[in-house]
Amino acid sequence: MDTTFVSGTAPQARRQRKDLRPRDGGGSPAYVAVDLGTNTCRMLVAVPDGRSFTVVDSFSRPVRLGEGLEGSGQLGAGAMERTLRALKVCANKLKSRPVAAIRGVATEACRKASNGLEFLARVESETGLVLAPISAAEEAQLTLEGCAALVGPGTPRVLMFDIGGGSTEVTWVDTTDVGGPRLIDTMSAPVGVVSFMERYGYEPLATAAWRALLDEVDAHIAPFEVRHGIAAALAEGRARMLGTSGTVTTLGALFLGLERYDRSRVDGMEARFDGLSEVARRLVAMSFAERVAIPCIGRERAELVVVGCAILEAVRRRWPAAVLRIADRGVREGLLVRMIAGRTGGDA
Repeated sequence: MDTTFVSGTAPQARRQRKDLRPRDGGGSPAYVAVDLGTNTCRMLVAVPDGRSFTVVDSFSRPVRLGEGLEGSGQLGAGAMERTLRALKVCANKLKSRPVAAIRGVATEACRKASNGLEFLARVESETGLVLAPISAAEEAQLTLEGCAALVGPGTPRVLMFDIGGGSTEVTWVDTTDVGGPRLIDTMSAPVGVVSFMERYGYEPLATAAWRALLDEVDAHIAPFEVRHGIAAALAEGRARMLGTSGTVTTLGALFLGLERYDRSRVDGMEARFDGLSEVARRLVAMSFAERVAIPCIGRERAELVVVGCAILEAVRRRWPAAVLRIADRGVREGLLVRMIAGRTGGDA
């Protein structure tokens, strides 16, 4: 099968880059943000740059912490061991660097698991990292703060969504506030790429399973549409859509025709939604081996991207935006923004 993707354009891709380019921070005390999700463990290390920051180190590893959680209600032994190994890498990275402040959070998997708090206590004991479980609302607020530079003015409202491993967050944002983007309302649907893959499979997704998945996602997000009339706002040009997740960043990279993933080109790019959907349809039609062979995807994401494409399709059907802006940022950046703001006396 042909795995060549048509290149697109990224008119916004190179704006506001100075806070995202990794470079040597020297001996300056660093601020550290750790985000433990259902699928991935991520860390950013940054030094202040005025009221913003410059990233000097980063870490990201798929750990599948939520593997098996859908059926058992608990974090599994293997998943916890994988996650602890990743967090020990994070802790070791910080040993030789002066740290001004660190904040770590845990999201859906630890919120949902009956042994989530017990696991976080073990994380602290074995790595020294303190990770606090946060609510879905706090996760959405942090994501908004991390993506604020990409939300910006232009339309009065922005619909922001984040397809995660264990849940999908949808947030309705007011861009007219003089203090910056303001969260109007948010919802967390218990539908994510890891949990859905365990229930529906991914290779291949039969037509009936695909439809059932779309229907389930829509049942969760439809009340949000009723509350806010988002579809009409998008159709009338009063709102835009912003997506942040591994699914949308992967599709963005393939839409651009990148041979290797390049965050500097994907973060902030805009693409027509019908073009992204065409890329998604081609991905879904491929075999697992064909997806693995695409450098922008790789083995870990090849398992999950099909289910992510299905969730994205459900979001698009409910809210048929013409253009999607893509963000490769979120909770970690939000944590850093808060820590830096607190250092400089701004609003935290």
